[in-house]
Parts: sequence; C-alpha cells; structure tokens
Amino acid sequence: DTIGVGTPLKVQRALQAALEYADITMLSGHFHDTYGQALSNTLAALQMGVGEFDTSVAGLGGCPYAKGATGNVSTEDVVYMLHGMGISTGIDLEKLVVAGERISGFLKRPNGSNVARALINKRQS
Repeated sequence: DTIGVGTPLKVQRALQAALEYADITMLSGHFHDTYGQALSNTLAALQMGVGEFDTSVAGLGGCPYAKGATGNVSTEDVVYMLHGMGISTGIDLEKLVVAGERISGFLKRPNGSNVARALINKRQS
C-alpha cells in the first residue's frame, strides 16, 4: 500500500487474490501510514500468514508518487505489537526508540511512531 489508503479488509482481499498465484511465503507487507491504518493492515496481513514487512524507523519517509503520503508503518510500533503478541523479533525496543529519536532529530522531522512517543514521554515523566 504505497500511498497508505488501504484498510485491513482491503489488505485481506488483496492477499486472498494474490494467493491464487503465489504462496504466502513469497508475499510481504508494505504499508504506509497516511490514514493511520498501517499497523492494523500489518496485523491483518500477519494473521493471514505474511511474515515479512517493510517498516521505517520513526515512521520516516514518504512516497514520491503520492503527495502527502507518510512513511511506512513505524518499526517501533510493529516491534511493540509483535512483542505484545509473544512473537520474538530479536530487536531491543528501547535501543530502537533511541535510534529513531536520534535520526528524527538529525533530520529535523517529527517522530511518527506512537510507541516511541509514549516511551519517550514515560521516560521524561
């Protein structure tokens, strides 16, 4: 979903159609968060068996073909969700948040991760 207009049901329907031609192991998820649906779209694809996802630290990025499109689903949000589901990632969430904070500061761009913002606020309290 390069421009971020998908919803979980649309994702599942698209995957179902793709599964007529390809095995689930050949598919990956790519969800921009323009309309705030990227994490739920990731979960919908995960529940159908997709095991690889493009993510973006701090949700940074965009799409040159779609003015106003945001970056991919934030890596921090996906890692938090996966850990909450008992799925091991091998990623240290705290270190990931620090990395996202640094790159956002360097680029002078807001951090697009809900999880990072929550953990940063908690740390500062």
